[in-house]
Amino acid sequence: MLTISLHHLKFHAFHGLYDEEKKTGNEFEVNLDVSFNEIADPVTHLNQTINYAVLYQLIKDRMKIPEPLLETVAMDIARQTRIHFPFIIEINVSVRKINPPIFNFQGQTVVSFHKKYLE
Repeated sequence: MLTISLHHLKFHAFHGLYDEEKKTGNEFEVNLDVSFNEIADPVTHLNQTINYAVLYQLIKDRMKIPEPLLETVAMDIARQTRIHFPFIIEINVSVRKINPPIFNFQGQTVVSFHKKYLE
């Protein structure tokens, strides 16, 4: 099995429940891991794997669409990724809000979504 990962992707986006978040936005970090069974040993051509540039563009495009809940964003990134690469058998997506609008909050807020598909 092969896994392609994109980690620590940074975006300014307008996800959130509160009016201020919708106006000013926030900084987000996205991590994505996708696993699939290799079709060649060794893999020597791009058409035998998943192009991480395509994965990045899918995430970038999705982050541009405001959503109240990060759960929706994470699950939709997974769904869109699987539509483009139907041979994916496992996917992990996490979306982290860098500066959540919580008074005196120190720490992280992260939503993670994990799914295994039947082979």
